[in-house]
Amino acid sequence: MPKHKLALLLLLIAAVIAFYAFDLGRFFNLQTLKERQAEVEALRQAYPLRTGLLYVLGYVLVTALSLPGAAVLTLAGGAIFGLVTGTVLVSLASTVGATLAFLVARFLFRDTVQSRFGDRLRTVNQGIEREGAFYLFTLRLVPVFPFFVINLVMALTPLRTATFTWVSCLGMLPATLVYVNAGTRLAGVGSASEIFSPGLVGALVLLGLFPLAARRLVGWLRGRWVLREFPRPRRFERDLVVIGAGSAGLVAAYVAAAVKAKVTLVERHRMGGDCLNTGCVPSKALIRTAGFVHGVRNAERFGCRSASVDFDLKDVMARVRRVIHRIEPHDSVERYTGLGVECLAGEARISSPYTVVVGDRTLSTRGIVVATGARPLVPPIPGLEDLDYLSSDTVWELETLPERLLVLGGGPVGCELAQAFARLGSRVTQVEMLPRLLAREDPEVSELIEERFRGEGVDLRVGHRAKRFEAGPPGRLICERGGSEVVIEFERVLLALGRQANVEGLGLEALGIRLTPQGTLAVDEYLRTRFPNVLGCGDVVGPFQFTHVAAHQAWFAAVNALFGDIRRLKVDYSVIPWATFTAPEVARVGLNETEAKSRGIAYEVSRYGIDDLDRAIADEAAEGFVKVLTPPGRDRILGATVVGAHASELIVELIAGMRHGFGLKRILGTIHIYPTHAEANKYAAGVWRRAHAPAALLRWVERYHAWRRG
Repeated sequence: MPKHKLALLLLLIAAVIAFYAFDLGRFFNLQTLKERQAEVEALRQAYPLRTGLLYVLGYVLVTALSLPGAAVLTLAGGAIFGLVTGTVLVSLASTVGATLAFLVARFLFRDTVQSRFGDRLRTVNQGIEREGAFYLFTLRLVPVFPFFVINLVMALTPLRTATFTWVSCLGMLPATLVYVNAGTRLAGVGSASEIFSPGLVGALVLLGLFPLAARRLVGWLRGRWVLREFPRPRRFERDLVVIGAGSAGLVAAYVAAAVKAKVTLVERHRMGGDCLNTGCVPSKALIRTAGFVHGVRNAERFGCRSASVDFDLKDVMARVRRVIHRIEPHDSVERYTGLGVECLAGEARISSPYTVVVGDRTLSTRGIVVATGARPLVPPIPGLEDLDYLSSDTVWELETLPERLLVLGGGPVGCELAQAFARLGSRVTQVEMLPRLLAREDPEVSELIEERFRGEGVDLRVGHRAKRFEAGPPGRLICERGGSEVVIEFERVLLALGRQANVEGLGLEALGIRLTPQGTLAVDEYLRTRFPNVLGCGDVVGPFQFTHVAAHQAWFAAVNALFGDIRRLKVDYSVIPWATFTAPEVARVGLNETEAKSRGIAYEVSRYGIDDLDRAIADEAAEGFVKVLTPPGRDRILGATVVGAHASELIVELIAGMRHGFGLKRILGTIHIYPTHAEANKYAAGVWRRAHAPAALLRWVERYHAWRRG
């Protein structure tokens, strides 16, 4: 703690100790007030302004230091100054004192608390920023919550000081009136506990809950107001219509069917969406084949004198389609029909918040979930329209391996496909506008992947901005780097520059449903659009365009669509993992060092190099690392990055630790099978444990052993 904060804290502690050491509390009890009432009353009549000022200063001091006595002082305000003046003085003094206590606690503790627990408090902070005034008002109105505790707790949040002050003044007013009024009849008050009857406490509790209930009512009325111009069917044919049968849509339909809702799933193209047909599944099948080819071509690493492989890309793509075909039944019409889902093929258009048009049918529904996914982004680069370019949707149609392949983009998709085609034998040039690949990861991750790519023959061009294309053959890309033009020739070009949401043709504009500046569907924390019964999930919403996040959102969307009138659930983004399936793999959850530094979050790093792992050495995969971030001196996982073989599997143990609140000591205390790659997590936990070994205790133990030896 800084010296100035420590000095203030010691001063406050000294004041509190003095209060109890000199038994100053004897002046703040009801009996003393009754005995001295006549003296104080005479003093007030002789010096009214001075008495009022001293009263306010004393009240401020007691509340600012969170000392006992505020209740008796409030009674004294009524007894000495009467109802009106007493209420004004008490309200002023209590507000100023509470604000001072708030500011002192914020100065001393907020930075420390937020730096240590900021990730856990993120949801609380966001709630306070949105509805802090309502929460504070409720707490102030309910007398069962000690006011000094409220002052201290609110100081640790992002609540603005001005908001705290005026809400506190308003919220404390009812209790102030009750106490001051009781003080005007001081002789009849036997104890402070007599002032609040159970009925009065109940009334104040109901008054405290009123703002939150009113906010819920206002939200309900607002939802009904935006629906007012659309006729509500007297009877609905179904409970839910889900538009899009990709990862998000399938999960939403599954959840709805599981709770016995009548649900219709509409898909215009292929069941399974991008993940099954053009994304996760085919790319991993291609990566596996490319990895096998790479292993054969490097057979000497495994003790083989020679090995060869003969293949044709047409056969490789046939295997990719065979893999898709094997997995298709999981996402098929037959399976979902068997689950009770009505599956329709066709274009869906939302004609009203209660109706969806599919072909010549109009479906009436209580709720709608938009899960239309996204498609590869095609940038407006001059000359691109004249090329037969490839994307992550169309690359699977290739039957001949491109001799020279240009991959535009250095994100996860671009890196996975660039390495796969390089391993299959294409001369790959990868162009990235930013200074490094995988820019969301830490620089050391990018450096390791770039070194591996260059070692496998990928021509990396980072920091190159694409300006225009020229048709060939060969095709030419003109890039800008450092003010100079660079020409790159290619046979085929593969675009891997991200994805844009599929929002066209749904009727959103006619209904006034907004989009974000990124072109995704605008939804609130409950995944609702401007209409409370029209929700979105998956890639069409973002912000994370991953299959597992789409499924995660879909559960919330389905539940809120079906049961939102009873209970709404906010989407939880607190622990979102992802992986890039290059070789080595890159997996991540929570914070990395780059993000922690940008947010000002204090952290420690426990790093274990996989090049020292027995199983990785045996598998000729001894590269990469496990890196875990924890708060200084505390065993709680803030985030983790794993680079290496099977990183996407290894990180699950660390994801579980973040999600369920166990730290590295628990992982270290878990038996891991030897020899496995998963031992890397245990060794990373061991790095943390050694860094936090009790040095003083170990010195005593060393002396003990020396004594035992004689």
